Amino acid sequence: MRPAHGERDPATMAVLLEMGFEPAGPAPERIEDTILPSGDHKLVLDRRAMSTRVSVAAIHHSRCLLDEAAGRAFEEMDRLIGLLNRFDPGSAVGVLNAEGSLADPPPELTLLIDRSAAVHEYSGGAFDITVQPLVDLLKGAGGSPDPVVWRDTLETVGSDALRASTSRIALERDGMGITLDGIAKGYIVDAMASVLDAHGIDRFLVDAGGDIRASGLREDAIPWVVAVRDPRQGGILPWPLRMTGGAVATSGGYEARFDPDRSWHHIVSSRTGLSPDHVLSVTVKGPTAFASDALATAVALMSPREGVRFIDSAPGFECMVIDVEGHPTLSAGWVGWAG
Repeated sequence: MRPAHGERDPATMAVLLEMGFEPAGPAPERIEDTILPSGDHKLVLDRRAMSTRVSVAAIHHSRCLLDEAAGRAFEEMDRLIGLLNRFDPGSAVGVLNAEGSLADPPPELTLLIDRSAAVHEYSGGAFDITVQPLVDLLKGAGGSPDPVVWRDTLETVGSDALRASTSRIALERDGMGITLDGIAKGYIVDAMASVLDAHGIDRFLVDAGGDIRASGLREDAIPWVVAVRDPRQGGILPWPLRMTGGAVATSGGYEARFDPDRSWHHIVSSRTGLSPDHVLSVTVKGPTAFASDALATAVALMSPREGVRFIDSAPGFECMVIDVEGHPTLSAGWVGWAG
């Protein structure tokens, strides 16, 4: 998913094929810095992070306040990446996965694990952050792991063996690990939006490769318009989203396949150890990016009808599921919300 007004270049699309977060990078690039006919200022900053492009577009009458708020939002992004990046051995998640336990964990990690556990229960076990060993095995084996190793790795997976409190997080099976790839990016987008809001910025769009938070109206006094990418043909689908608040997130394995047959990717069932073969992408709209992100991952592991029924039962959420033939299945309120 992407803002409808922009196109990603090939280099950016190549970045999207990589998994996980990158270390904190340089200062964001200033894409737009203009005075609008209304006298308000519009600022758009963009930077590569979290294996994609992260952008903040914001409007306010104070140019100095925009600069301060957007800069602080990117600083908060970098701070959280430093805690949650499982590929960094020095991060909280990296230490937890390497050691099997973590004393005095940062509150952000405990909160995310608690939220992940809630989504796990709510989704009937579909969303499970303990699939990290399976994801890494499949990626390293090019989607063709040794069957014995694959079965042994599947035995390490299960949120029932994850314990978390404010004083300690423990993985109770040898070889366990967690991946927050299905929830952390949304959480970070929410955190960036909170920074903007705390500075009094109430017209903005934060986009981290399809995990999006919006507030208020664009410079032309209409809602922010977000397009959903067609996972089969490229281009965009004919259901643009018009947002004045809330969040949207897309999950799918169509961009990061591990094998030539395109059967394995980073979304893996904790029950079967397999990647779903019936869904190409799931887009979920909701009040927060972290919840939309996690529920989109959960729905990607269900059949289209099952996933839509699940979202229809979740107050405040809507979804669009694209199956392997490219056909959409929409939740009850999607079309009206998309406008």
